[in-house]
Amino acid sequence: MAANEYQVTGMTCGRCEMSVREEVSEIDGVESVEVSAKTGRLVVTSLGEIDDAKVLAAVEEAGYQAARA
Repeated sequence: MAANEYQVTGMTCGRCEMSVREEVSEIDGVESVEVSAKTGRLVVTSLGEIDDAKVLAAVEEAGYQAARA
């Protein structure tokens, strides 16, 4: 398993976390998603490598910006 960590900006509440979690969870190969509005931290765990561009696009689709931490 591989875990990638990202910094997400703009999240302020549980609904924000849920939006990001839902979008990122739809990426093929993603096993789990941990997200915290308080810290802005997003951890994506997968069976293999996940394309950062797909994660960043999913976060953007949810309405936020992210960068690899």
